Amino acid sequence: MKKILCLLLCLVLALIASAAAEEPEPQAEYAFSGKVQRRYDSESLKYTVERFKIDGTLCYLSKIWVQDPARQIRKATADWKKNIKRPVHIVENMPEAALVINGSGYVSPMYPWIPENYPGVSKDYHYTPLGSLTVTNGEIFRNLEGVSYYGLTLEEDGLHMYIDAENETVLARNPTETWSFYIECPMLLNNEDILPEEWPFADQRARRTVIARVNRNNYLILTVTNEGRIGLTLRQVSRFFREHFDTEWVYDLDGGPSSVLMCRAKGRKTLVTLMGGKAKDADVMAFTELP
Repeated sequence: MKKILCLLLCLVLALIASAAAEEPEPQAEYAFSGKVQRRYDSESLKYTVERFKIDGTLCYLSKIWVQDPARQIRKATADWKKNIKRPVHIVENMPEAALVINGSGYVSPMYPWIPENYPGVSKDYHYTPLGSLTVTNGEIFRNLEGVSYYGLTLEEDGLHMYIDAENETVLARNPTETWSFYIECPMLLNNEDILPEEWPFADQRARRTVIARVNRNNYLILTVTNEGRIGLTLRQVSRFFREHFDTEWVYDLDGGPSSVLMCRAKGRKTLVTLMGGKAKDADVMAFTELP
């Protein structure tokens, strides 16, 4: 009888622990704030888009809370190896998208660069995102043998950043989506600067889209415009996050002409473009209501 009671007690404790582990983190509070331009508030999705300046450059900061990141952070893509599209067309079959940003860097006839360790030639990768691993909606589109993965994944407990990881290690965690850019694009890890010291790209001013994870339910997106002074360097962006936030990691998504920030008010069907959106992209990242 005692054994049965012990087993039942263990089962109850396990169920309690499991339920506690699945409880979402509360919406984060931040000391830093700008002028609120857009606001969205529902049981499963909350965000504000705030406007402010960094060193004279106009920026937007999106503070996002999602109840279930695995189901509410989504990727939409152009046609694999066929084309790239404007973001508004990429998400036209995703009416539940409430906030949308550009995603991966990509290869095309206009942007033909590929890393030296990629097998084949540039043309083999045209109209596809960068990254040794590409997963979309759980389907593996690319898995380059012997090439490490640098980039983001969407997993059961939200977005994750990988640095020089074996593809098999990443796939073992069953990611449903990936986004990737240059291998140097991981910027901060546990709020410490990890940008390469001698990387010219990090010292160039540009429009940018930079995403940060605070915890599994809270994310920050810095959208840097070219209004005012011409963009920001990654080192300026890194300093901004280190001075004002405590993040698990910060990652630089594609930027320049590819940058876009779109959002819609609760109850409205149309996405409003706050910045960018005129250039074509390979994929986007969207934050949605629970399906």
